[in-house]
Amino acid sequence: MAAKKEKKTSQKAEKQEAQEPVVDRNELLEAQEALEAEKNKFLRLFAEFENYKKRTAKERIELFKTASQEVMVALLPILDDFERALSELDKADDKLTGIQLIYNKFFDTLKQQGLTKMEIDYKAVFDTEIHEAITQLPASDDHPKGSIIDVVASGYKLGDLIIRYPKVVVAQ
Repeated sequence: MAAKKEKKTSQKAEKQEAQEPVVDRNELLEAQEALEAEKNKFLRLFAEFENYKKRTAKERIELFKTASQEVMVALLPILDDFERALSELDKADDKLTGIQLIYNKFFDTLKQQGLTKMEIDYKAVFDTEIHEAITQLPASDDHPKGSIIDVVASGYKLGDLIIRYPKVVVAQ
């Protein structure tokens, strides 16, 4: 009886093997290609995510650098008025050390926050990327065409970002 059971079991196993699909070599190659394609998609997606993380971190750093930009822009007219007052008072009286000290302290505080005054060389060539022309005067021997004649208002940078372009008079 045990032999009969063994025979039936082996027949059932043979029938199951016959019913199982035979893996074709082409199907295996297709499956491997599909797996490679999915791996490539995953790697590209991972690389895009890493680039996204780096970009957002860089943008966040830039935002912190220029977070005080609005305050600085609001303070620039006050700084201009201070400079004009100092130049007028300088003509009238030599005893301005107190006012000069206040100005220096104010400007140093702004410098510590990243504000720098753009230095403009007279007779330098006018550049639309870094200057704002407010008027044009005829060129002369001292000021060739396209050169800066006068600086009406100073320009300022906050870090590497120009927050106010210098207003200049250009020889034409």
